[in-house]
Formats: sequence, structure tokens, C-alpha cells
Amino acid sequence: MINPIYVTQPALPELQDMCTMLEKIWQSKQLSNHGQMVRQLENKLASYLGNDNLSVFANGTIALQIACKTLDLRGEVITTPFTFAATAHALAWSGIRPVFCDIEEDSFTLDPNHLEALITEETTGILPVHVFGNPCQIGKIEAIAAQYKLKTLYDAAHAFGVKASGRPIGSYGDISMFSFHATKVFHTVEGGALSFKDPALKKRADRLRNFGLNDDNLVSEPGTNGKMNEIQAAVGLLLLETVTEEIEKRKVLITLYHQLLSNIPGIRMILPQIDITPNYPYCVIRIDSREFGLTRDALYQELMTRNIFSRKYFYPLCSNFGCYRSLPSASLNHLPIANRVADSVLSLPLYGNLAESDVARICDIIRKISKQRQIK
Repeated sequence: MINPIYVTQPALPELQDMCTMLEKIWQSKQLSNHGQMVRQLENKLASYLGNDNLSVFANGTIALQIACKTLDLRGEVITTPFTFAATAHALAWSGIRPVFCDIEEDSFTLDPNHLEALITEETTGILPVHVFGNPCQIGKIEAIAAQYKLKTLYDAAHAFGVKASGRPIGSYGDISMFSFHATKVFHTVEGGALSFKDPALKKRADRLRNFGLNDDNLVSEPGTNGKMNEIQAAVGLLLLETVTEEIEKRKVLITLYHQLLSNIPGIRMILPQIDITPNYPYCVIRIDSREFGLTRDALYQELMTRNIFSRKYFYPLCSNFGCYRSLPSASLNHLPIANRVADSVLSLPLYGNLAESDVARICDIIRKISKQRQIK
């Protein structure tokens, strides 16, 4: 039995470099409240992500909640069911009713062709997700949002550093949210950021993340505590120096996966779109059980028995959670593609330090499983 191979492994800065950063923090005597490390990271990320109007937060979920408040979203917001729970939960925690829109068969992103049928008098915004780092159909979504005077808030949790049509992904929409959780291409252990179209939105979000305090310490509106701390920022500053290398390593591994899986019946890799600059956040395959001989769930279990831990990402759909299942938009009849995709997609191990020999071993196991099933 091989040593366990997990679906992801966080990138870590050199321990000595981290100790040096900690010494600086200790000397500053400041651990939170927008200290020097946080300010440095915010400025560097603004440059890297191509938007001067950028703020960092304690995590991506609180950033998404603050974005909802900053945009004054209320009533109903249209989003995708094929996403991590935080997307829908951020709406619900903000007193907003999620309205689920079906997805595209190939990109897994929100299908704009279904948007207009879901818009009602209560609709105030659209919350699409750049799934697995692949941008959704931004142009069509923006056009519909403009026509109906809706706000656009993009969940770009997977899309750090991605560019669409030559533009940074965070330059689209009213606000875009990035997640800096430890599983991401770039992380701050826990953390997140918002990228704003309008500097006035950044100013309001900065107040909201700090209890609603103005510069004069007067409270203008109810806020919350969404601040990133200095230790998180220190990790981010170090990993920002190596994120390009991390992405390149992942690219090599994705290429190898594609080479080794491309001729296995019933296995299709989800690759980056042609017109984007990708960041290779996940290795995603889709399983056709009739051709492959096993369902996605069965392959997941087979890999686990061999100490390979993949992930059924995203399963179940948000629309199938008990807290959302009763919503009219959560009906299976409204979301046939999303349900079909959620039952057939699997994320295989991928991280910069994953050995090429481990990728070859994983692919060889999948090939052998396939052949055994075809013989039967």
C-alpha cells in the first residue's frame, strides 16, 4: 500500500523566513488592527491582482458577507448551486434568499441563458462563481445585470491571478472575492480579499470590517470584525514571492495528468479555457460511468482503498442542502445539469510539491481499475 496522497497540501514558506517575519512582528508589538504586515500585503496584492481598490480580510467567507453589505444586497440574489457552501451561506447570513441558476455542461459555471427567467422584483444582484478558476461568461452576465440594474458580485475564490481576455479577473463586476484559505494556490492560512470597481466601495468595506468605525473612531453603521492579522499577512507576504513557481509546478502536473488520462474511456479532464491566463487550482475529471465501468462514487472509494484521497467537489449541490432544499429554485427540474455534473466530477490530488511519480501512480491505478471493469 502506498503512502497516503491527499487531494491537497498547503504551500509553506521556509521556516527560517517565517521566524524572521515573526521577529519583526514581535518588535512591532502589533498583532492586529491593520498593522504594517497587513498594509504591505494589501499593497502587494493590489499590484499582483491588478486593482488598486483591494482590501484583505480574516477569511473569504467574512469578505463575501461584507461585500453583500457593501453593495446593499437584499431580497433575492441569483447564484450557482455548484459551489462551496460558503457562497450560498454568505447570502443567507446576510438575510438574502439564494436563487439557484443551472450551470453550463462544459465550464460548470453559471449559465447566463437561464438568468432572465429567474429575475423578479426582489432580485438585487447576481453572484456567479469562477469555478475551478475558469471564468464564467462575464460579458453576458454583465449585460444582463446592466439591463436589469443589478449588482454583480463575483466569487473568485479559485481564481487568484487568473486573467480573462487579458484583464485581471478581479477587474470585472462591482466586487470580486478571493479566498486565501490554506488549500488555495495562494494563501494566508485563513484569509480573503475583495477587489472593488469603485474606491467608495472599498472605503465602506474597510469600515465594515472594523466594526463600522470611521477614521475618527465614530461608528457610522453596524460593522463586524473581519480584519486580517499580522501573522496571516506575514505568511501571505512570503508565499506571494513563490506563487508564480507554485502555479508553474501545478501546470506541469496538470499536463502530466492529461497525458496519462487522455485515452482512458469514460475519463475527461476539465482543462483551462483557451482565452484565459490560468492558475491551475485543481485537477478535475469527469467520469462517464457507462464508458468507464464505474460511477464517480465507486472510483472515489476504490482510490481511497489505495490510500489516494480525492474529493467529490462539489457534492452535494448547495441546492440539495437541507437548509435550501425547499426553495423553488432548488428543484431538480430547474437544475438538471448541475445535478448531473455534481454526480460525476472528482478532484484528484494536486499541489506544487506533489511528485510526478505519484501522479503517474494515480493515473496507472485509474487505468487498471478501468481495464478490470471492461474485462468483467
